[in-house]
Amino acid sequence: MPVLAGLTLLIVAGLLVLQFVGSAGSSATSVDFAIGDEGQIERGQYLASAGNCSSCHTTASGEFMAGGLAFETPFGTIYSTNITPDPDTGIGNWTGQEFLDSMRHGVRPNGEHLYPVFPYTAFTQVTDEDIAALYVYLKSIPAVQQAATENDVSFPFNMRSLMGVWKAMFFEAGEYVADDSQSHEWNRGAYLVDALAHCSACHSPRNILGAEDPDRAMAGGAYVDRVRSGAMRSWVAPNLTSAPRGLSLWPAEEVAAYLKTGRNTFLETFGPMNEVIMNSTRHLSDADIEAMVVYLKDLPPHELAAGARPEDTVMGRGRTIYNLHCGTCHLPTGLGASDMGPRLNAGSLVVQAEDPASMINVILYGPELPDSGLPPKWRNPMDEFQYLLDDDEVAAVASYIRNSWDNEAGRVTADQVSRQR
Repeated sequence: MPVLAGLTLLIVAGLLVLQFVGSAGSSATSVDFAIGDEGQIERGQYLASAGNCSSCHTTASGEFMAGGLAFETPFGTIYSTNITPDPDTGIGNWTGQEFLDSMRHGVRPNGEHLYPVFPYTAFTQVTDEDIAALYVYLKSIPAVQQAATENDVSFPFNMRSLMGVWKAMFFEAGEYVADDSQSHEWNRGAYLVDALAHCSACHSPRNILGAEDPDRAMAGGAYVDRVRSGAMRSWVAPNLTSAPRGLSLWPAEEVAAYLKTGRNTFLETFGPMNEVIMNSTRHLSDADIEAMVVYLKDLPPHELAAGARPEDTVMGRGRTIYNLHCGTCHLPTGLGASDMGPRLNAGSLVVQAEDPASMINVILYGPELPDSGLPPKWRNPMDEFQYLLDDDEVAAVASYIRNSWDNEAGRVTADQVSRQR
């Protein structure tokens, strides 16, 4: 089992390097953490939007930034913490330096290691000045007294000291360093994507110890999140590199429109990406959106395996199901219609993904669309098919879509569908 193998590797590594690993790092800084600076507060609020802090630190029924959101990981359930200025249950007693150390080094004020569910692996690149602005902003929001929910992490991963070993193996602290060979706009985009927005946290594959794979950065990653029914299921974030089945499918202006409004000529956002756009990217300036697009469109291609092509019998069965249930809105050509349904032919990153989990979720449960305040894009919302189609039928129609027209994404099996139910 992958987690057991990871456990063995972690323990062996611990025996080899634990004696050399300290409990925490610290970066002394001379930046201004002065509370009450209106300019700092406004800047920090913008940065908190760029970092999408509220999506992770606010539950659907909870107080703003008071924590309590559950993250399901292979190692157990970890809950986000209260980052309001409450002195007892939040960060009210944290100094600016202690807040910086949590962002830069992933440590608590008492020196304990934080789990990288809090993406300090990306936030470490945020500048001292921006961390100070975030701190000043968070100190300005209403304090909420809400104790942290206790994590449910299996042994020995509940031993925070082992995170010192993990950091020695997979983590390097330090601010973003600009690439002098690139433009200012490219560097601004890299800073936003890789540091503040921490896009790789969802869009990069991970190894058995939960660390991002740098050799396949932004090629698509798996995680657990809620489907429209409220159940927790596996999702796969699509490939954002310039691979043929990745972000190269969208022109730059379509990427910008998606990040700014949640929709473009190909589709409308759904599922876990709703919060990213509604709580984060739509609040960014046009200049910052354009910078992110410039950087994303320049990412080197990382193409993942397409998988085996379905047999003719599967394609035939899938075509029949598609024509019966899907063709009216998505058209027999898969090109979709501006008011009926999104494009499925060479335009959907979810359709083209190596792992079909997200696509299966949409078929079974229907897409959960955002409350964007915009007029509905589609005439009728897509139905859920979990009660209408069995596992073999869902696998057949998904296989047909993924391998018709200009798509080449591999077969979907009934077992894969069953896992998503």
